[in-house]
Amino acid sequence: MTTQHLHANTTVTLEQFIASLTDFGPGRAEVFGNSAEDYLEVHETGEGHADVTEGSGGTWERLHYDWSNPAHVVLTTTDSNAWGHSSGHTYDLTSRADGTTDIDYTVVREGKNLRGWVLGAVLGTVGRGVLPKAFRNSVEAIEQRSATRARR
Repeated sequence: MTTQHLHANTTVTLEQFIASLTDFGPGRAEVFGNSAEDYLEVHETGEGHADVTEGSGGTWERLHYDWSNPAHVVLTTTDSNAWGHSSGHTYDLTSRADGTTDIDYTVVREGKNLRGWVLGAVLGTVGRGVLPKAFRNSVEAIEQRSATRARR
C-alpha cells in the first residue's frame, strides 16, 4: 500500500476549493488531470455527498465523496479496476486569517490486482513525484479558475 501526505496553501477560500473539488461538470479534466471526460460518470449527488466514477489512462475508480464536514473531505474508493477498498483521498482544510486555505491532502493506494500493485509500486518509488505534481497542478488550476470568475 502506498500513502502520500501532501500540503499546499492556496489563495482560494475553503468554500471555493470544495466547490471546485465537487464540480463534476464539463471541464473537470482541466482541473483534475486524472479525471478524463470519457471516464466521468456521476451516479448520484446529494447534500454533502456524491457517488462518481472517474479516471484516466485505463485506470478508473468509483468514489464516494463526503464533504458534509467542509474541513474534512473524504473520497472513499468503492470500486476500481486497480485500487482496493482501503484506497482513497482525504482533504483536511483550514481557513487562515489572511483569507488563504491550508490543504493537507492524503492519498492512499492499495492495489487489488496486478495493475494496482504495479501502479502502487511505481507511485511509491520512481514515480513519487507524480501525485505531488498532479496535486500542485490542480491547486493552481483552481486558483486560476477562481481568479477568472472574480474578474467577471
